[in-house]
Amino acid sequence: MRDRGWWCLAALSGGVAVMAGAFAAHALQGQLPERLLAAFETGVRYQMWHTLAMLGVLAWRSVRPRRGQVLVLVLGLWTAGIVLFSGSLYAMALSGARGLGMITPLGGVLLIGGWLALALCALRDRPE
Repeated sequence: MRDRGWWCLAALSGGVAVMAGAFAAHALQGQLPERLLAAFETGVRYQMWHTLAMLGVLAWRSVRPRRGQVLVLVLGLWTAGIVLFSGSLYAMALSGARGLGMITPLGGVLLIGGWLALALCALRDRPE
C-alpha cells in the first residue's frame, strides 16, 4: 500500500485523539482548573480535525500521485503542528508548566503552513 506509514500515523493520531478526549471527559473533569481543561480539550479538537484532514490528503494523493511531494510537505507540517500545538497543550494542562505555552503558537504556525501548502497544491493541480 502506498503511503502505509502516513496512513498508520494518521490512524494512530486519531486513536490518540479519541483516548485523550475520553481521558479529559472522564479522568480530568473536576481534577483540573477549567482553563487547563479547556486547553487540553482544544488540543484534542485540533488534533482530530487535522488527523481527518490528513486522511483527506492521503486519499487525494492516492488518486493524484503527481502532487505527491507537495502533499508530503502538507502531511509533515500538520504532523509537526499536531505534536507541537496539541502536545504542548496536553503537557501544559497535565503539568501546569506555563512555559510550555510558548511552544503552542509555533505548532499553530505549522498547522497554518500546512493549509497554505495545501492551497498552493490545489492551485497548481492540473488535469492529467
